[in-house]
Amino acid sequence: MIDALTDPLVAYFADKTAYELAWLGLGLAAQTLFFSRFLVQWIASERARKSVMPVAFWYFSLGGGVLLLAYAIHIFDPVFILGQSGGIVIYSRNLYFIHRHRSQIRGAEEAPEVADTTSNGQPTVSRSTD
Repeated sequence: MIDALTDPLVAYFADKTAYELAWLGLGLAAQTLFFSRFLVQWIASERARKSVMPVAFWYFSLGGGVLLLAYAIHIFDPVFILGQSGGIVIYSRNLYFIHRHRSQIRGAEEAPEVADTTSNGQPTVSRSTD
């Protein structure tokens, strides 16, 4: 019974060169990295007791996506290439938005306070964005 499962695997790996095994290893590592994003999201959601999307999710997505794209290009699979290319754009864009938002928040926190008045003459405090 076990031989029926192991024999095809042994035969598959037996005729692979070191170069092919290295690419296979990269593909498996990429898939593991890409899958890890779901574990990160699941753990963060469990801790928060609500659905959350941690920044690490996008980094795992981008890292895994780039490595999977490299593997897809190596095996020349157009479906795989197109799928990963689109994802990489989305993951990068989300990280851009996250970092831009954080920079804006940091900038607002570091800006000096400016006294202002409303139309009814009551003072308000705002932060300078210059």
